[in-house]
Amino acid sequence: MLEELKQRVYEANMQLPKHGLVTFTWGNVSEIDRESGIFAIKPSGVDYEKLTPEDMVLMDLDGNKVEGKYNPSSDTPTHLELYKAFPKIGGIVHTHSPWATSWAQAGRGIPCYGTTHADYMYGEIPCVRNLTKEEIDEAYEKNTGVLIVEYFRDKDYVGMPAVLCKNHGPFTWGKDGAEAVHNAVVLEEVAKMAARTEMINPRVKTAPQELMDKHYYRKHGANAYYGQKE
Repeated sequence: MLEELKQRVYEANMQLPKHGLVTFTWGNVSEIDRESGIFAIKPSGVDYEKLTPEDMVLMDLDGNKVEGKYNPSSDTPTHLELYKAFPKIGGIVHTHSPWATSWAQAGRGIPCYGTTHADYMYGEIPCVRNLTKEEIDEAYEKNTGVLIVEYFRDKDYVGMPAVLCKNHGPFTWGKDGAEAVHNAVVLEEVAKMAARTEMINPRVKTAPQELMDKHYYRKHGANAYYGQKE
């Protein structure tokens, strides 16, 4: 089972350069097996073209390495905090994709200007605050996760499967690694569209709430009707 997990996480990681979300080694995907409490994650600083499924590192929810010849991604403590706090997620992606990261560096959330955004993410994609010097010095990667968890404590992390960390970059999540990657691709495209929208019309307003609701709920929830019934 865990060999299959490593294979899936390898394949999900390979989607990041394919979709133009990473340069060099600037990104990672993980996926958790909830039954065992083990998650697989990309090793730190290994080039994508050199990766194999066997290189994926297995970790437990106490932060211990269970299996792997490499060190896990330096962002592992962030993934760990999200898995512990968000029981409905099964995969996480972090990248420095240029359009989403540009919004993060600007310290701005991404407004919902149209139906592409509304189809996947309900409302403005948030940008959380900077960590304090003390939080950075104490445990930077862990506190990045703690900050994200604190923001979503009273919010719907399923309806909004993405966040921007100010001056850093985006994290996305989903039911597994593949869906988390899909959401990372959507986030990057939405970030690009929103930036161009503001360039074309600096006084643009967000999409009407009723349009956002229609597009989100036709794909999500009990009354969704988009696509085919399985």
